[in-house]
Amino acid sequence: MFFPRSTILQQQFNRIGKVEHGSVALPAVMRSGSSGPETFNIGMMPSPQQQVTTGQMHRGHMPPLTSAQQALMGTINTSMRAVQQAQADLSEVDNLPPLGQDMASRVWVQNKVDESKHEIHSQVDAITAGTASVVNLTAGDPVDTDYTAVGCAITTISSNLTEMSKGVKLLAALMDDEIGSGEDLLKAARTLASAVSDLLKAVQPTSGEPRQTVLTAAGSIGQASGELLRQIGENETDERFQDVLMSLAKAVANAAAMVVLKAKNVAQVAEDTVLQNRVIAAATQCALSTSQLVACAKVVSPTISSPVCQEQLIEAGKLVDRSVENCVRACQAATDDSELLKQVSAAASIVSQALNDLLQHVRQFASRGEPIGRYDQATDTIMCVTESIFSSMGDAGEMVRQARVLAQATSDLVNAMRSDAEAEIDMENSKKLLAAAKLLADSTARMVEAAKGAAANPENEDQQQRLREAAEGLRVATNAAAQNAIKKKIVNRLEIAAKQAAAAATQTIAASQNAAVSNKNTAAHQQLVQSCKNVADHIPQLVQGVRGSQAQAEDLSAQLALINSSQNFLQPGSKMVASAKAAVPTVTDQAAAMQLSQCAKNLATSLAELRTASQKAHEACGPMEIDSALNTVQTLKNELQDAKMAAVDGQLKPLPGETLEKCTQDLGSTSKAVGSSMAQLLTCAAQGNEHYTGVAARETAQALKTLAQAARGVAASTTDPVAAHAMLDSARDVMEGSAMLIQEAKQALAVPGDADSQQRLAQVAKAVSHSLNNCVNCLPGQKDVDVALKSIGESSKKLLVDSLPPSSKSFQEAQSELNQAAADLNQSAGEVVHATRGQSGELAAASGKFSDDFDEFLDAGIEMAGQAQTKEDQIQVIGNLKSISMASSKLLLAAKSLSVDPGAPNAKNLLAAAARAVTESINQLITLCTQQAPGQKECDNALRELETVKGMLDNPNEPVSDLSYFDCIESVMENSKVLGESMAGISQNAKTGDLLASHTHDAITEAAQLMKEAVDDIMVTLNEAASEVGMVGGMVDLIAEAMTKLDEGTPPDPKGTFVDYQTTVVKYSKAIAVTAQEMMTKSVTNPEELGGLASQMTNDYGHLALQGRMAAATAEPEEIGFQIRTRVQELGHGCIFLVQKAGALQICPTDSYTKKELIECARAVTEKVSLVLSALQAGNKGTQACITAASAVSGIIADLDTTIMFATAGTLNAENNESFADHRENILKTAKALVEDTKLLVSGAASSQDKLAQAAQSSANTITQLAEVVKLGAASLGSDDPETQVVLINAIKDVAKALSDLIGATKGAASKPADDPSMYQLKGAAKVMVTNVTSLLKTVKAVEDEATRGTRALEATIEYIKQELTVFQSSEVPEKTSSPEESIRMTKGITMATAKAVAAGNSCRQEDVIATANLSRKAVADMLTACKQASYHPDVSKEVRERALRFGTECTLGYLELLEHVLLILQKATPELKHQLASFSKRVASAVTELIQSAEAMKGTEWVDPEDPTVIAETELLGAAASIEAAAKKLEQLKPRAKPKQADETLDFEEQILEAAKSIAAATSALVKSASAAQRELVAQGKVGAIPANAADDGQWSQGLISAARMVAAATSNLCEAANASVQGHASEEKLISSAKQVAASTAQLLVACKVKADHDSEAMRRLQVLVLLIAGGRAAGNAVKRASDNLVRAAQKAAFGKAEDDDVVVKTKFVGGIAQIIAAQEEMLKKERELEEARKKLAQIRQQQYKFLPTELREDEG
Repeated sequence: MFFPRSTILQQQFNRIGKVEHGSVALPAVMRSGSSGPETFNIGMMPSPQQQVTTGQMHRGHMPPLTSAQQALMGTINTSMRAVQQAQADLSEVDNLPPLGQDMASRVWVQNKVDESKHEIHSQVDAITAGTASVVNLTAGDPVDTDYTAVGCAITTISSNLTEMSKGVKLLAALMDDEIGSGEDLLKAARTLASAVSDLLKAVQPTSGEPRQTVLTAAGSIGQASGELLRQIGENETDERFQDVLMSLAKAVANAAAMVVLKAKNVAQVAEDTVLQNRVIAAATQCALSTSQLVACAKVVSPTISSPVCQEQLIEAGKLVDRSVENCVRACQAATDDSELLKQVSAAASIVSQALNDLLQHVRQFASRGEPIGRYDQATDTIMCVTESIFSSMGDAGEMVRQARVLAQATSDLVNAMRSDAEAEIDMENSKKLLAAAKLLADSTARMVEAAKGAAANPENEDQQQRLREAAEGLRVATNAAAQNAIKKKIVNRLEIAAKQAAAAATQTIAASQNAAVSNKNTAAHQQLVQSCKNVADHIPQLVQGVRGSQAQAEDLSAQLALINSSQNFLQPGSKMVASAKAAVPTVTDQAAAMQLSQCAKNLATSLAELRTASQKAHEACGPMEIDSALNTVQTLKNELQDAKMAAVDGQLKPLPGETLEKCTQDLGSTSKAVGSSMAQLLTCAAQGNEHYTGVAARETAQALKTLAQAARGVAASTTDPVAAHAMLDSARDVMEGSAMLIQEAKQALAVPGDADSQQRLAQVAKAVSHSLNNCVNCLPGQKDVDVALKSIGESSKKLLVDSLPPSSKSFQEAQSELNQAAADLNQSAGEVVHATRGQSGELAAASGKFSDDFDEFLDAGIEMAGQAQTKEDQIQVIGNLKSISMASSKLLLAAKSLSVDPGAPNAKNLLAAAARAVTESINQLITLCTQQAPGQKECDNALRELETVKGMLDNPNEPVSDLSYFDCIESVMENSKVLGESMAGISQNAKTGDLLASHTHDAITEAAQLMKEAVDDIMVTLNEAASEVGMVGGMVDLIAEAMTKLDEGTPPDPKGTFVDYQTTVVKYSKAIAVTAQEMMTKSVTNPEELGGLASQMTNDYGHLALQGRMAAATAEPEEIGFQIRTRVQELGHGCIFLVQKAGALQICPTDSYTKKELIECARAVTEKVSLVLSALQAGNKGTQACITAASAVSGIIADLDTTIMFATAGTLNAENNESFADHRENILKTAKALVEDTKLLVSGAASSQDKLAQAAQSSANTITQLAEVVKLGAASLGSDDPETQVVLINAIKDVAKALSDLIGATKGAASKPADDPSMYQLKGAAKVMVTNVTSLLKTVKAVEDEATRGTRALEATIEYIKQELTVFQSSEVPEKTSSPEESIRMTKGITMATAKAVAAGNSCRQEDVIATANLSRKAVADMLTACKQASYHPDVSKEVRERALRFGTECTLGYLELLEHVLLILQKATPELKHQLASFSKRVASAVTELIQSAEAMKGTEWVDPEDPTVIAETELLGAAASIEAAAKKLEQLKPRAKPKQADETLDFEEQILEAAKSIAAATSALVKSASAAQRELVAQGKVGAIPANAADDGQWSQGLISAARMVAAATSNLCEAANASVQGHASEEKLISSAKQVAASTAQLLVACKVKADHDSEAMRRLQVLVLLIAGGRAAGNAVKRASDNLVRAAQKAAFGKAEDDDVVVKTKFVGGIAQIIAAQEEMLKKERELEEARKKLAQIRQQQYKFLPTELREDEG
C-alpha cells in the first residue's frame, strides 16, 4: 500500500525559500496478510501538482521575532504615533497676531518665511534621505539586515516630519491665502505624511508585504516631497534634470536586465546544480538591486542637492555594481563557455558605464554644473601646477614638464583676458584687464626663460631656484588677475557651507528632541537642550546671511553679513556637537542614539567646512566692517522712520513674542552695550588701528540693531501714543548720531593723531550719549521717576531759607505728624524697592507716592524745626532734613537704574543700601526731635528698622553679610534667645512703666505671646539646621532609617549591574573609613570639627545603604546578598555609636574617657568597613581577580624597568653559555598562549564571574612566564649588545602595559550590555594588546637578524609613541602635577633624540637605528608625561593648557613623521630622502620651541631657567635652610627623658645638649640664608652669569656651593637627630660628638665655596664669614657659637663620662665566674678595638670618594 504524506508550508520571515518538486509517495511495505499472500497491483502516480495560497495567516503560527526586530517594531510604533500627530496638526495653520505693514514687520515676515523654507527644505532632505536609507538597508536577506540602522532611518523620518509640520503651519500662515497657497501647502504636507505612514506599515517585520510595496511607498514619498518643495518655491531641480536622472536610472536597469538575461543563458548550460543555483540567485539579486536604484532615484530626485541624498543614491549604485560583479563571478564559475562569458562581461561593462553616467549627472548637479567664471579652470590649473613645481625641487626634468603645462594655462588665461578687454564697453575696466594681462604675460615669459635654463642645466640648483621663484611670481600675478573670479568662487563656497551647516544643525536639533525621552542622564540632557537653544538662535542669522548674499552677489555688506553670521555660528555649533556626543551614551533607545550620533558627526563635518570657508572668504573680501556698519545703521534709521509713520497712522503692531516688559529690559541692557562698544570705537579710532576699529564698528552696529528692535517693540506695545512717538524719535536720533560717529571714526583713521578729528569725534560721541540717555528716559516709568526727582529737588529748596517761621502747633501735634509722615515715607521707600521687581507701571506709581510722602515729611520736619528752642537745634534739624533729601534722591536714582537693567552687577545691593540710608537718616531726625520722651524714640526707630529689613526676607537669595552658613545659624540662635528675653522685658516694663494705661496691657500680653511662639518656631527650625553642625539626634535617626530600608520589601528594578553597585558601595565604604580615621585625629586636635565629620558620615551611610540594598539584590548567589545586607547593617550600628560619641565629645571636649570610647568606635567602624568590602569581593570574584592580576602585571612592568636599567648599564648577562635560539621557540609559544588568554579575558567580560576570574588569573600567570623567558632571551644576547637587549625588553614591556590596560577595561566592562561604552573601550584595549603581541613576535624573529632588527625596533617605537600620544590626547586628568621647569627639562631629551634620529637616517646603520628607537621611547614618553602634568597644574589657565597640549601633540606628530621618514630611508635610501631629514627635524625643533614658550607662559613673569646653575644653587641653599629650620623646630619640641632616680644629676647634661644643638641649628640656618644672599649678590654684580651660557666655570662654582649647602643641611639634620636620640636614651653620646664636628667641617667648606668669587668687602660676605666662623670655631671670632659647639661636645663627653662612672659593675665572687667575667671583658675590648679600626678605614674611604666630586677650590683649601 502507498501512504502519501503532506507538508504544511507557512511563511518564514527569516529566509526566502523556493518550491521544490519531488514525490511524496513512500515505498510500499509488503507483509504477508493474515489469510496468506494476496495479489497487488503496480501503477503510476499522477504528475506533480502544486498550489500556492496567499493571504494573512494567523499570528499564532508566526515564528517569534528576534530582539532586533522587536526593537524595530517599537521604533515603528512610536514613529507611527508621531506621524499621526503630525497629520492632525496639519489640519490648520498657526494663529498669528495681527502684523503691521511697516518695514520692520515686513522684514520680520520675510525672514520668518526664509527661515521656515530653509527648515522645511532641510527636513524634507532628511526625510527623503531616510527613506532611501530604508530602501537600501532592507534590500537583502532579513537575517543580515541591520535593524538598528533601519530604526535610525525611521526615527530620522518621523522626527523630521514632526518638526516639519510646525514650520509648515507657520509658513502657511505667513503666505498669501488669497490664492489658497496656504491650504495647498498644508495639503502637500499631509500627502507626504500619508506616504510616510504607508512606508512605515510596509517595512514592519510582521507586515508580510512584498518588496514592491516598500518600493512603491518610497516612490510616493519622493513625489510628495517634490510637490511640497514646489509649493514653498524651493524646488532646486527642473523637470528636465529629473527626466534625465530617471532616464539614466532606467538605462542602468535595462543594462542590468541584459546581464540577468545573459546569466540565464549560462544557468541553462551549467551542469553543476549548485553552481546553477548560485547563478540564478546572483541574477535575482542583480534585478532586485536595480529596482532599488530606480526607486531610490525617484525618492531623492527632488532633494538631490542634499549631500545625504546624493550619498544614498551613490550607495544604491554601489549595490548594483556589487551585485553585477557577483553575477559575473558566478557565471565564470558555472561554465567554461567563452562565448557566453564574453556576452556576460560585455553586458556588465554596459551596466558600469550606465552607472558612471548616472553618478556623473548627480555630481554635475552638486557642483551646479556651471563654472563660476571664464578664468576658473585656468586659475585652478595654475595654482595646482605651481604647487607641483614647488614640491619637485631637485628633479629638474619634472619641474620643466610642469612648467610647460603652466605656460599653456597662463597663455589661455591671457587670451581670455584680452578677449574680455576688447569686448568691454567701459574703457577703464578694459585698461585694467589689459594691464593685468600684460603683467601675467611678462611673468609667463620670465617663467619660460627660467624653465629653459633649468632644462639646459638639470644639475644646477640655482637654475631650479630661479624657476621656482618665477613660478611663485606667476602665481601672484594670477591671483591679482583673477581676483574677482577667485573671490566669487570663495563666497559661493561659503554660501554652500553655511547652508549645509544650518541644515545639519536643524537635523541635530530634531535628533536631540527625539532622543530626549530616552535620555536617562538629566544633566547631559539639560546641557544638550541649552546648546540646542543657543544654536537655534543663531540659525536665522545664518539663513538670512545666505539669502542676502545670494540675492546681492556683488554687495560687500551682504557678503560681510554672511561671513560674520558664519563665524558667530561656529562656537555654539561646536558646543552642540560636544553636548550631543556626550549625550549619546546616555540615550537608551539605540535608534535615537544612532540618529543623534550621525547628526552630530555630520554637523561637525559641516562646521569644519564652514570654518575653512569663512576664513578664506574673510581674507578674500578684505576689511569692510566700517562701511558695512554704516549701511546697517542707515537701514535701522529708515526702519525707525517707517515705524514712526505707522505709529502716527495707528498701525504699529508688536511682533510675535514681543511684550512691553521684555522690550523694556532689552532696551535698558542694550543701551549699556551700545555705550561700551562706542567707547571702544573711539579708542581704536584715536589710535589709528583700522582692524579693531572695524571690529568695534561691527559690534556697535549689532548692538544698535538690538536697540532699534527693542525701541520699536516698546513703541508698539505701549498704549500711550505720545510715549511711542517720543521713543521712536529718540531711537532715530541715536541711529543718526551713531552713523555720524562711525563716519567720523572712518575719517579719523585716515589722519591718526589729528587734533581736529579727535575733537569732532568727542563732540559726536557726546551727542550720541545724550541721545541714548533720552531714549532710555522714554521708557515707561522713567519719566515718572524723573518727575519725582525733580519734585524732591523743588521741595528741598524750602530748606535753603535763612530763617524758618515759628510753629503754630503744639509740640505734641508736631511730633505726632512727624512720626506719621516718617512712617509713611519709610513705607513708600519700601514700595519703591518692591516696584523695581514688578511691572513698569508699579515703579511710576511708587515713585509718585514717594514724592508726595516726601513733601509731607519735609513740611512736618520744617514744622518740627520751628519748635526748636535754639538756633543750633534748628540748624541740626535742617541738616538732617537735607540728608534725607539726598538719600531720597539716591534711592530713586538706584531704582531707576535697576528697573532699566535688572541684570546689572551690584544694582540690587546698591538699591538696598539706598533704602537703608533713607531709613537711617529718618531715624536720626526722629531721635533728634524726640529726646524728651524716653523710650519712644527707641521704639519708633526699631519699628522703622524692622520695616526696612522685612523686605530682605522676600529675597533670601540676595547676600546681606559675609557670614558663612554655620556662622549665620549660630548668630540667629544667639539673637533669638536675646530677642525672647528682650520681648519679655518690653512686656513687663510696658505694664509697670505706665500703670494708668491699663487698657493696653492685654494687647501687650497678646503680642508678647505671639512673639514667643514665633521665637519658639524659629528655634525648632534652627535646631534642625544645627544638627548639621554637631547636634547628633537627627543624624542617628537618619542612619537608623537608612538601616531600616535595607530590609524593606522588594527593592526596585535594578538599573545597573552588580559591578556598578559594588563600585559605588566600595566608594562610600572607603569614604566612611576615611571619615572615621579623621574623627580619631580630630578628637584629639580639634573636637569642634567632629560635628561636620559626623554629618558627612551620615550622608555617606545613607548613600551606602541605598546602593548596598541594590548590590544585595543583584548579587549571586542569594547567600552573598544576605551577607552584604547584614554587614551593611552592622556598619550602620557602628556609625550610630561613633556619631553619638562625637556628639558627646563636642559637649565636653576635655573628657578623656569619651575620647577613648570614640577612638574604639572609630576602629570598630573601620573593621566593619573591611567586612563589607570582603562581602562585596565574594560576590564579584572575577572583578577581584582582575584587580589582583592588574597588581601582578604592575609588578612585572616595574621589574622590566629594572631589567632595562641593568641592560643599559651593560650588566645583563646570561647565567650559562646559551644562545637566543635556545629561547626563541619558548617565547613564541608563550606569546601565543597569551593571545589565547587575551581572547578568554575579553569573552569573560560578558560571561560569569568564575570564568572571568579564571581568565584573569591565567593571563597574569602567562605574562609572568613570558616576561621571564624574554628576560632570559635578552640576557642570552650578551651585555656587549645592550641596545638590542633593551629593544627586546621594551617589546615585552609594551605587551605588559597593554595587558594591564586590557585587564582594567575588562573589569570595567564586566556584566555590561554589548552596547555599553565600556565594551567599546574593551575592544580598543584588545586591539592594542594584539598589536603589541604581534610586535613582540616580529621583534623576536628579527632580533638575531642584524640587517633588519634596527628597522623592527624603529617600527615598534613608532607604534609605542602612537599609543602614548593617544593616552596624552585623552581627556583623563593626570594623577599628579609637575612644574613648568620639569616640562622644559624634558624637551631636551626630544632635542637629543631628534639629532640621533637624523644621524641614524644619514648613516643607515642598524645599531644607530636601535639606539635611536630606544632613546625615542623614553624621550617622547617623558616629554608627554611632563607636559600633561605641568598643563594640569591648578595655577595654569585653560588657554595656556590648551596651547601646551596642542604643541605637545604637534611635537610628537612631528617626531613621528621624522621616525617614519627614517624608516622610509632604511627601506630605500636616496639622497633626496636624506636631504629631507633637515625639514622634518626643523618641524620638531619649531614645535619644541613653541612648547617651551608654552611652559614659560605657565610660569608667568617670574619664570627662570631651571638649568641655570645659579638658580640651582639658590634653590639648594634655600632648601637647606628650610631643612635646618625644620630640624631646629623638632629640637624645640623635645623634652629630656625622665629619670626619677637621677633627675637632678642627669637633667643638667641633657639640657646642655639640647640648648647647644638648638644654638648650632639656628646659626647654621642663618648661615645658609646668608650664603643664598651672597650668591644672589654675585649674580647682581655680574661675577656669576644669570644663564649657563655666560661662563663655563659658573656651573662648576655653583656645583661647589650646592654640594657645600647640602653638606651643611645634612650635617645639621644629623646633629638634631643625634641630640634627640641621645636625650631620649636611644643613641650614644659618641654619635652626638661626631655630628657636631661634622657641622663645623661642612660650614667651613661652605665658606670656601662662597669665597671663590665673592667681594670680600661686601656686607653679605662679612656676615657670612662671621656666621661660619662662629659655627666652625674660626680664627676671627671664636665667640658665642663656638662656645656653643664646644659646650655641646663637652656636655656630650661629660654625659658619656658620667654614664661610665654611674654604671656599677657587679663583680662575681666565685672563682670560676670571676675568670669567665674577665675573659668576656677582654673579648669585648678586643672586639671594640677591631671595630674602631674598621670604622676609621671606612671613614677614610668615604672621604676619598667624596673628595673626587669636590670642586677644585675646595680641594686646594683642604690641602
